[in-house]
Amino acid sequence: MTVGIGLAGLGRIGRVHARNLRGRCAEAHLACVYDADTAAAQEVAAAFEVPWVATFAELLDRCAAVAIASPTATHAPLTIEAAAAGVPVFCEKPLSLDRDAALAAVEACEQAGVALQVGFHRRFDPDWVAAAERIAAGELGQVQLFRTSLRDMDPPNPAFLAHSGGFFADVTVHDLDVARWLCGEVAEVSAHGAAADPAFAANDDIDTAVVVLRFASGALGVIDNSRSARYGYECSTEVMGTLATARIDNPHPRGLEWRTPGAATRGFARDFEERYPFAYAAELDAFARCVRDGSPPRVTGRDAIAASDLATAATESWRSGRTVSLEVPV
Repeated sequence: MTVGIGLAGLGRIGRVHARNLRGRCAEAHLACVYDADTAAAQEVAAAFEVPWVATFAELLDRCAAVAIASPTATHAPLTIEAAAAGVPVFCEKPLSLDRDAALAAVEACEQAGVALQVGFHRRFDPDWVAAAERIAAGELGQVQLFRTSLRDMDPPNPAFLAHSGGFFADVTVHDLDVARWLCGEVAEVSAHGAAADPAFAANDDIDTAVVVLRFASGALGVIDNSRSARYGYECSTEVMGTLATARIDNPHPRGLEWRTPGAATRGFARDFEERYPFAYAAELDAFARCVRDGSPPRVTGRDAIAASDLATAATESWRSGRTVSLEVPV
C-alpha cells in the first residue's frame, strides 16, 4: 500500500514532485494538491486527476503526510502547522532564510514526534549514494580532497533573486550539504564571488563563485558554482582519499553520440530535473518509508540547518573577504 502525500505548492519544483508522485514513485502517490493560487491548484488537480483543496488545513485533514514546495517564506510556518496536526513533513530547502524560524520548525516536529525530511535530492541519487556507502565503509581511506561543480545553464529571472536568499543559500547550499555528508564537518569557509551579469550586481548578488573548505579532519574542499554556464546543466563531484578516489561525472541525458570528421558531440542536461531523473522520486519514496515504518529520515531538519549555516558563513566570507571559522560539533 503506497503512502498518500498531499502536495502544497505547485510552482516549478512542486510540479516536479507532482509528476513523480503520480507516475514514478513506487511507495508514495499524489493524494491531493494545494496552492495559494486556486487556479493553479485546479489546473494541476485536473491534469493529474486528484482532488484539490483551498487551504493547507484541509490538506492536513485529508492526507497521511505532506510535501511542502511552496515559497520559501511559508516553509517554516506550514511545517509547524503540520507538526501541530501530527502530520509528517517533507519540505523543500531551505526550511527558512531565518535561522530561528528554521530551528522552531525542526523543534516543533521533534516535540510532536513527526518525521521531517528536507529536500536535498543528491542524497538519493544512485551514484552519490553508492559513493557515500563505500566512503563510509572505509574503502576510500582518509579523505584528502573534496571537489564539486554545480552550474546552471541559464540564469533565473531577476525577479527571483530578491527572494532567493542569495547565491550561497540558493545554489551552493546543495554542495555544502554533500560536503558534510561525504567528508564530515566543515571547520573553515573562504568564499569568492563575481557578477558578470549586471542583473545580479543590481540585486547585490553574484552569478559565479568559488568556495574553499577546510574540514575538521584537515581535508580540503573546493566548490565552483555558476548560474549561467550556457552550455548546459552540470553537477559533478570528486572525493580523493588515501586508498582510492570516487568520481561522479556529469552524465549525458542520451546515449547518442554524433560523429563527424574530427568531432564527436553529445548532449548535456538542460536543468536539474533532466540531470536527476531518479533522485526526486527516490527521496519521496524514502519519505514514504519514514511515514510507514517510523524509520529516521536520511536528511533531517538539523542537516538542513547545518548546510544553511555553512551557506551563511560563505556569504559572510564573500562580503568580508575573510575566512570564516565555524564551531564543529563534538
